[in-house]
Amino acid sequence: MKVPEPRKLKSGTWFIQLRLGGESIPVSALTRSDCIKQAQLIKAQHRADQREIKYKTDKTVRDLMTDYIDSIRKTASPSTVRGYVTIRDNRFASIADKPFDKIKNWQRVIDTESDLASAKTLKNAWGFLRTAMRHAGMMPPDVRLPQLVPPDKPWLEPDEVLRFVELVRGQSFEIPALLALHGLRRSEILALTYGKIDLAANTITVHGAAVMGEDNVLVHKPTNKNVSSHRIVPIMIPALADATRSAPPHQPDDPIYTSNANTLCAQINRLCRNNGLPQVGVHGLRHSFASLAFHLGLTEQETMELGGWADYNTMRKIYTHLAAADRLKSQNKMAAFFEANANQDAKQTEND
Repeated sequence: MKVPEPRKLKSGTWFIQLRLGGESIPVSALTRSDCIKQAQLIKAQHRADQREIKYKTDKTVRDLMTDYIDSIRKTASPSTVRGYVTIRDNRFASIADKPFDKIKNWQRVIDTESDLASAKTLKNAWGFLRTAMRHAGMMPPDVRLPQLVPPDKPWLEPDEVLRFVELVRGQSFEIPALLALHGLRRSEILALTYGKIDLAANTITVHGAAVMGEDNVLVHKPTNKNVSSHRIVPIMIPALADATRSAPPHQPDDPIYTSNANTLCAQINRLCRNNGLPQVGVHGLRHSFASLAFHLGLTEQETMELGGWADYNTMRKIYTHLAAADRLKSQNKMAAFFEANANQDAKQTEND
């Protein structure tokens, strides 16, 4: 029975982290072989337990999801609740109204759903349903999810950023688009008012968030995604100050953008598509900010503070794939150099 490869800790103990039914189970032993054997036994017992599980409930799958949504409605973000309601109402339609204990082949359910949704959508939907199962005191079954396919390049290169700034000039969504290029999130842009853009101090005060609630109504939250999100960002793109000065008459408490995040994403993507740029949306422009910071030599700490990331994990993911992209470019340049040299040698040989 296959289990993850054990790793040796500094203490000399061998360690394996098993993931079974959505749970993490640590396994340790003094020797590598004993660690593997223990992990295999635990995995085998888990499978045996699953075969014996009898789900004693008359509730449908939809009922279980609704019960979980109701349990978090007062504490979770409105956008989180809205996302779960969307999953409940649109995913797993083939089994949503069936009694939970009548469903025997969950892998078939996943395979059916994979024909109707992207791998990422299905992963999110299954994660929610699995949580609803655990909330009801049930052990989620093991299933194989479709492999996630990395999206096309989700950011703009430095030269593309400059071109985008020129293309968005004068557009109705110029200010929110340029705010995204300053590292602001969608929810932060929707919550931002003109009074938070201080042209005298050349700063943007980022505080609060606005998200779409369950009834498709924008809900304002006094806090951002995390403590680090409350920040003051310098205005780094002169076009943002220019666009703010030339904006229609407004009051300090007026929002800088009055449509929703989906509309803003569509506007940005349409502009990119019509001009041969990657369709990056709002999040991709925020990512482009991190990309540009990397190319300009800003440290992870500086970029993290400007972008309001709470820890290094996300920043490392962004910086790692940017560094990998740069390495690939360097490798291609080196390969091209040797190929050109080889062609020159071949021509010289022909002339001789």
